[in-house]
Amino acid sequence: MKRKLKNTKRCGERSEAAFLHRASQLGFGVAKPWGDSERYDFILDNGRRLLRVQIKATDSLRAHAYETRATYTVGKGRAVYGPKDIDFLVAHVIPLDLWYVLPVRACMPAPMLRFYPHRKAKQMRLEKYREAWHLMKPELCGAGALARER
Repeated sequence: MKRKLKNTKRCGERSEAAFLHRASQLGFGVAKPWGDSERYDFILDNGRRLLRVQIKATDSLRAHAYETRATYTVGKGRAVYGPKDIDFLVAHVIPLDLWYVLPVRACMPAPMLRFYPHRKAKQMRLEKYREAWHLMKPELCGAGALARER
């Protein structure tokens, strides 16, 4: 019997549905762009401004970390997301149903994103963004707040 491979596109679609549910529960207005030609998956309305959000899903441990990349395809290559593309990258750690809400500038210096939610001994670089939905709220999402996140 053949082992069935995971369909990563479907995993991503399920994470997008979970994001839609979670963001709307938290009081954000949520819009989905038509088609899949934009660099972002959702537009969030926080009451003061619209935010472009890219969702990334990860479901398996690799070298003791859940990982994904803050990149997109350009021709046959890859490019790193920047402020002209998105405002936030939100990573979903599927097996633990955890969310990391990262301002795009937090992704740029090291686009390979590794999450260690199970590690207690050492504070990892991205742990401060775990469940950091508040970063997208109006009072924290002004230009000054995003500049401080850099």
